[in-house]
Amino acid sequence: MPWALSLRWSPWGRPGLKALVTAVVFVTTFWNLRFFLKPSKGSGEDAKHKEPLVILVWEWPSKQVPNVSGDVCRELYGITGCQLTTERQLLHQANVVVFPHSRLQPGRDRLPKERLPGQNWVWVSLESPSNTRALAEWNQTFNWVMTYRQDSDIFIPYGKLVPNQSATVNIPAKTNLVSWVISNYHRIQKRAEVYKNLSRYLHVDIYGKANNKPLCKDCLLATISKSKFYLAFENSIHRDYITEKLWRNSLLAGTVPVVLGPPRANYEQFVPSDSFIHVNDFASLEELATFLKTMNSSRYQQFFSWQRRFSVKLYTDWRERICTICTAYPHLPHGHLYPDLQGWFSS
Repeated sequence: MPWALSLRWSPWGRPGLKALVTAVVFVTTFWNLRFFLKPSKGSGEDAKHKEPLVILVWEWPSKQVPNVSGDVCRELYGITGCQLTTERQLLHQANVVVFPHSRLQPGRDRLPKERLPGQNWVWVSLESPSNTRALAEWNQTFNWVMTYRQDSDIFIPYGKLVPNQSATVNIPAKTNLVSWVISNYHRIQKRAEVYKNLSRYLHVDIYGKANNKPLCKDCLLATISKSKFYLAFENSIHRDYITEKLWRNSLLAGTVPVVLGPPRANYEQFVPSDSFIHVNDFASLEELATFLKTMNSSRYQQFFSWQRRFSVKLYTDWRERICTICTAYPHLPHGHLYPDLQGWFSS
C-alpha cells in the first residue's frame, strides 16, 4: 500500500516540486539580474552629455560687437545650453544662423553658400515695414522670423512690464507740460503732422538732433522726467510697433505717454489702459491739448497706478534677444520656409 501510494503521488509530487523550485530560482535570479542590466534612474539621462545649441550671428545687429565668449546666456540671463558665436568658421556646427536685416542690404552674396541639413536661418528686424527695404529677394530663404511682432517665431519687444511687489508710486517733480525727443523729422510722416497741429494749442519742449538740442545718454531720462507728458509718437504706424518711445522715454522716465501708433486696443495688449493717452481718444487735437493743460493733480496721479504692480524692463542688449532663441527652439517649426517674407511683414 505505501508503494502504491508512492506511485500515485510521484507524477504530481516530486517531479512537480522540482519544477516549482526551478521556477522560483529562475524568477529570483531574473529579479536580481534586472538591477545589473538596467541602469538606475539617476544615471541614465543625467550621464548623457547634451551638446549646447550653437547660435551663429552672421553679422552683429549693432555696430559694436560685444563679448560673446564663454557661457554668456547663462551668466547674464540664466539661459542654459546656449552658445553664441560670431565666428563664421563654425557655420558647419551651427544649429541656428541669425541674419539681421540691416546687414543684408548689399544682397545675397553676403549669405553662406549652403545651408546644412537641419540648420535653421533666422531673419531679424526691429524696424517697421515702412522702414524696411528689399524684402522680396529673401523669399524662400528664412525658416524663422524674429521681430517686435507678437506673431513672430521669436518675439523680441522693445520692452515690457514685469511684476513688481514694491507697491510704490514714484512721480518725478514736474516743471514742464509736454516734451518730445526727435532725431529724424520728416514732414511727410504722420507724427510731424500731428505735432504741427497740436503745437498750435500748447507749447512742446523739443529735444534731439532735429531741433539741434541733442541729449547725452545720461541726460535723456533726467530731462524728459521733468515733463508731465511725453509725445511717444512712432515714426510709422503698424501692428505691435511700439518702441522705446513708450517704454524708455515715457514709462521709465516717469512721464505720461501721449501715444501715436497702432490702435489703443493694440497698446492695451502691452500696458494697462489707464497708463497712457492715445491721440485717437479725442475728436480733435485742440480737445487733446485742453485735456492735457487742464488736468488736475489727482487725475494725473492715476496714470501712474501701474507702478504699484509693475516695473519697466527694457531690452537693450542684443545678446539677451539672441539668447531667447534657445528658449524658443524646442517649440519652433522645423523645415518651414517663409515663401513671401514681405507679404508676411506687411500684413
